[in-house]
Amino acid sequence: MTETADGRVEPVVAAALGRAVLLGRALVTVATAAAGLAVADDRPYRLVVLIVVLVVASAAQIAVLTRWPRVVAHPVAILAAEAVLLFAVLALSRGGVPYFVHAAGSAALAGVLLGAAAWPLWTAQAAQGYAVCVTILRETRPDAAVAVYLVAAPVAGVLAGVAAAIAARALIRQMRLNVMRVAIAQRDAAALERARLARELHDSVAKTLRGMSLAAVALPGSVRRQPALAEQLAGAISEGAAAASLQARELLEGLRLDSPDEALEVTLDRLCGRFSARTGIDTSAQVHVTDLPVPVRYELTRIAHEALTNIERHANAGRVTVTLALTRRGRAVTLTVRDDGDGFTMPADLLTLQDLGHHGIVGMAERARTIGGGLEVVTRPGRGTSVHVQVPLAGSTT
Repeated sequence: MTETADGRVEPVVAAALGRAVLLGRALVTVATAAAGLAVADDRPYRLVVLIVVLVVASAAQIAVLTRWPRVVAHPVAILAAEAVLLFAVLALSRGGVPYFVHAAGSAALAGVLLGAAAWPLWTAQAAQGYAVCVTILRETRPDAAVAVYLVAAPVAGVLAGVAAAIAARALIRQMRLNVMRVAIAQRDAAALERARLARELHDSVAKTLRGMSLAAVALPGSVRRQPALAEQLAGAISEGAAAASLQARELLEGLRLDSPDEALEVTLDRLCGRFSARTGIDTSAQVHVTDLPVPVRYELTRIAHEALTNIERHANAGRVTVTLALTRRGRAVTLTVRDDGDGFTMPADLLTLQDLGHHGIVGMAERARTIGGGLEVVTRPGRGTSVHVQVPLAGSTT
């Protein structure tokens, strides 16, 4: 059994399949031996010993594969032990049904460990099985129906090996595809995170720094000729530095708001908990979504943070509820931030709010648009405010 590039997938899959084969073989072989014990009329102690040997050997094999799954990378030792055990089963069962069941399980285990390369082992086991069949036919001379089933037993063992090899190959291929999909998703998430961070820097800190740079270029020439202008430029640079520091701090705080590795419910609970501890406002989060694409969950978390900030500054609220849920058919996700505060008169045009210096709602609307969604604000003076954001999803999310 060769390993994949990361050295992890195939040993784990082969070990899991091997444990399943060993467990199934042990159960069926012990059951057939127990059935033989029930009808045996001479020296049944052999079957008792066989059952004990099968239970002990199977438990040891399963324990080894569970504790050290990478042992499947060295199948020779495993199959050598299997050959010894198979001869022991043959001797104790005297070529009975337990032997043929155990041989089929051994062929399946070889198929899991070696794949199609196990054909020499399957051939040897089939030859051994036919030799046992000939001996049984000569000694017992069963009727024709029993003889047919007896002769078919070695072929059934080979078919079990082939089926196990095909199943192992298919499962390993599927595991490889899953690992590849996860790796691609991680790379895409990293690329999206870099693009988002670049956009955040461009929209905030970079613009402020450019303004400071222009003021700094004009400052030296204005110091002697236009002292008043130089003073204004110096003030602009100072204000720009403070603004850039604030924007960088807000950006870093925004990056810390959401960690894609933790559950979304945990993120929003933490956000609401910190807001409540800081403001004393009773705040709760109700999350009915287990996972979302990284860009969507990031922007929704930032929108929830901005909505809470607006409530702290303007709403005079006593209770806030943050709700995140899917629409009825699971085609979109909806974020709702509702407070029981003062409310306000919502203008028809958001630009009016921006002209008045209220940039929070405008920023939330822009964030919603970046992920293909839309924002709606429902408010009336004295009746509180509800901020609704709905974002369509490419596929259903649970």
